[in-house]
Amino acid sequence: MIVSARGMDVELAGRTVLRGVDLAAAPGEIVAVLGENGVGKSTLLRCLAGLQPPAAGELGVLGRPPADEPAFWREVVLAADEPAWYPGLSVREHLELMHAVHGAARLEVGAALDAFELAGRGDVSPLALSTGQRQRLCLAMVLLRPSRLLLLDEPERGLDTAFRRRLGSYLAGYAATGGAVVMATHDPALADAVATRRVLLETAA
Repeated sequence: MIVSARGMDVELAGRTVLRGVDLAAAPGEIVAVLGENGVGKSTLLRCLAGLQPPAAGELGVLGRPPADEPAFWREVVLAADEPAWYPGLSVREHLELMHAVHGAARLEVGAALDAFELAGRGDVSPLALSTGQRQRLCLAMVLLRPSRLLLLDEPERGLDTAFRRRLGSYLAGYAATGGAVVMATHDPALADAVATRRVLLETAA
């Protein structure tokens, strides 16, 4: 099992935002986390990423408690808020940097630019891209590097309907190689298309 959470409670500023959460993700599975705004979907992803400790319950990621340390991040990718782009580097150079850092990339840079419809924008700064193009760049960087677990916070954000369908196929391809995906989403069509499990969060009582 890549992710295993049982009876997990999470508190923020003394308030319980998640109560009794059970979640599991095995190799090859895509888990869709659904729920209204404010129920704790992003907080759940931060817990799985080792950035927010649970107040109670059990949590294991890749067989151990998640921890914000280099060994953990070599196998886990969190894509939440838009990253801080490196000043002076182009779209292509951001992907080349990711490729250089992680070595055994899952995609070559040219293939990533083509797959995420950025081939014609490779020489510009990410800040010159549209919102949807920047989201595609974020996803390209996530899927280019090797990993065993993807934690995605609303990956559909800013994408048009056609590319959301393509995203579904990319995530299914990632899972088919033995990786696991846990994604918080507001898009039921994306969840229906790719999720092998669903977790519905509700406001903690």
